[in-house]
Amino acid sequence: MPRIRIVFPTAWDRQQLEARPELWRGEFDLSFATPADADTPDDLDVLTWIDAAVAGWRGEVDGVLSSSDYPGIAVAAAVAHALGLPAGPPDTIMRAAHKGLARAVQAEALPEATPAFQVLDPDRLDDTALTVPMPCFVKPAKGCFSVLAKRCDDEAAVRAFLEDPFVAEYRTYYLRIYRELVARYLGADVDGTVFVAEEMLRGRMVTVEGWVADAEPHALGVVDSLRHARTGSFVGFRYPSVLPASVQQRLEATACRLAAAFGLRWTMFNAEFFYDPDTDRIGTVEVNPRLCGQFADLYEKVDGVHGYRIALELAAGRVPRVARGAGPFEAAASYPLRVFEPVVCAAAPDTDAIAAARALVPQTLVWNEAHAGDRLTDFARGDDGHSYRYAVVNVGGDAAGGLERNRDRVVERLGYRFEPATG
Repeated sequence: MPRIRIVFPTAWDRQQLEARPELWRGEFDLSFATPADADTPDDLDVLTWIDAAVAGWRGEVDGVLSSSDYPGIAVAAAVAHALGLPAGPPDTIMRAAHKGLARAVQAEALPEATPAFQVLDPDRLDDTALTVPMPCFVKPAKGCFSVLAKRCDDEAAVRAFLEDPFVAEYRTYYLRIYRELVARYLGADVDGTVFVAEEMLRGRMVTVEGWVADAEPHALGVVDSLRHARTGSFVGFRYPSVLPASVQQRLEATACRLAAAFGLRWTMFNAEFFYDPDTDRIGTVEVNPRLCGQFADLYEKVDGVHGYRIALELAAGRVPRVARGAGPFEAAASYPLRVFEPVVCAAAPDTDAIAAARALVPQTLVWNEAHAGDRLTDFARGDDGHSYRYAVVNVGGDAAGGLERNRDRVVERLGYRFEPATG
């Protein structure tokens, strides 16, 4: 039985694996390293942590897995590669996850799908001439969800944004661990705290998830991103996509070409794109060299294959068996529940209420992020600058409105209640 250790485990790891224990019990021996993703301190000595794991885990594990974007996936690759376990070199993971370096790889491999971009150092703005087309989108080379990702309409807005004290705080404290990883695995001359300004992409946003065993990338499926009409905030992720089959095939092929360009091995990946139906252009947003824990059960609901099962097989050095259309539902979706004005959470579900809501629709998952009394007001630091996510609901249903009906039933049973925030 392969012994798989999950490093920097996320809340999705726990939820997905506990909801479907038959995926792994009796076939994989799982253990969880500490700290968890959410408990990782800013001053963690990550390189000492890696070296201790390499020294102490030899002969004790057969695979290392993480769905944590930061620092989990880089640490998992570093430890597994050093132990001779199934994994690509850590620099491949680091290069794909650094948005500035990744753009250079994408531009060489698929120039037609890569937006115009420019790497910006906030410390040297006075010496930098902006060449990227305006308006542009600006984001950290190493992001955290959508924090500090912003549309800027002109050069003055770009400069004002990058001079915000929160940008300096983010680069100094949040990225301290990342700077150490970059120095060891990418080199001292690579700056992990730069920002990237890039051409605005238009159209419909999608995610292609896939996997790579020894060398050949494979697509798992295309997920549609549903966005709030006013703010662009993510309000849903639907599988399978409703785009034409020919477009989905091109998206999947593009994602696989990018995974190959980065040299990914023994890992899942998810690639985000915009597809513009007016120009028929596919534009690459980014490639994340990891499992997307939030989507893992969507594939099982529709296809009968769970994302975590694929990830475990890869961590053990096995080639997964993947099928499509064998699940119990026609469609599945993950719905982030959001507020768009500052509020106080007046009521939130307890454990019993969450269990009752989940029981309404088979295979439903609920991730609660709010409690009674919480002030949901810091949109810039808490989420995407426009909203505050307080929960996530994953449901299956039929393709003709069944997803929305099942979501609404679950949300009503959860019983969240909010009041305007004052003061």
